[in-house]
Amino acid sequence: MTQYGTSSTRLAWRFSLAPRWAGGFTAIELMVTVAIMAVLMALAAPSFTPLIEGWRVRQAAEQLQSSLYYARSEAIKRGGQVVVEKLPNNTNGCTTASTTASWGCGWFVCHDLNDNGSCESTETVLQRYDTPSQIEVQRTSSSGATIKLNRWGLVSGTWVGFNLTPKGKSISNTSARGVCMSSGGRVHIIPSEKLPCTAS
Repeated sequence: MTQYGTSSTRLAWRFSLAPRWAGGFTAIELMVTVAIMAVLMALAAPSFTPLIEGWRVRQAAEQLQSSLYYARSEAIKRGGQVVVEKLPNNTNGCTTASTTASWGCGWFVCHDLNDNGSCESTETVLQRYDTPSQIEVQRTSSSGATIKLNRWGLVSGTWVGFNLTPKGKSISNTSARGVCMSSGGRVHIIPSEKLPCTAS
C-alpha cells in the first residue's frame, strides 16, 4: 500500500487547508481613515452649497408656477372670484421684508366669494404654500399683496413677475430664478441671466 507522505507532511497539509481568521482594523488605521474622510467632506461641502441653493429655488419657483396655473383653472371653473395672496410676515415664524412686494413667507389661493380682490378669513383657502426660510421671493411687476384672476383665468390688472433668490443673494446669483405670468396667462420660469421678468 502506497503512503502519501509522512505523518508530518500530512499534518502540515491539513494545517495549510485550515481556515485562517482575517485580522481586523487596528484603532490607528480606523482613526486615520476617519480623519481622511473628514478632510474630504470638509473640502467638498462648499461645492454642494450652490447645488442645494439651486434645488431649493427651483422647487419654490415650480410651486409658484403650479399655484398660478391652479388659480387660473379655478378662476375659469368658478367664473372668476379667485385670488392668490401673499402670506403675512411672521407667518409660522417666517421673517421677511414687511412690504407687499415681498412674498418670502409664501402664498395661498382662495375663493374670493365677495369678489373684492382679497382673501377674507371666512373665505375658502384652496391651496397654500409656505416658502422655505432659505428663499426670498420678491414681486417685481407691482408691489401688490394679491393677484386677482377674472373668469377667463387672466390677471386683472398688470402682468405678474417674481424674482426668487437664495436668502441674502441677488438676482445675479446663478441659482436665482424668475416666475413670469404674461397678460395672456402663460406662466414660465426664467434663469438668472434673463431676470427680471418683462411684460409680454
